[in-house]
Amino acid sequence: MLLKVRAKPGSKKPGVEKVSADLWVVRVRERAVDNKANEALVEAVREELGLPSRNVRMIGGFKSREKVLEMIE
Repeated sequence: MLLKVRAKPGSKKPGVEKVSADLWVVRVRERAVDNKANEALVEAVREELGLPSRNVRMIGGFKSREKVLEMIE
């Protein structure tokens, strides 16, 4: 399953907002430096879905605010 995610790095209030079935907005405290925001974003989605780390990975948008994540259930 693929999921489009809009990243909001450096947010004061982290969280996951489900805009639609296939678009989420994920706010993380980490800044977009040294891949920290991407790692935090994947972790937030993983926790929201209750999946192990190995089952969620980023497959696109590494340097963009628009990300594509792949979930394996």
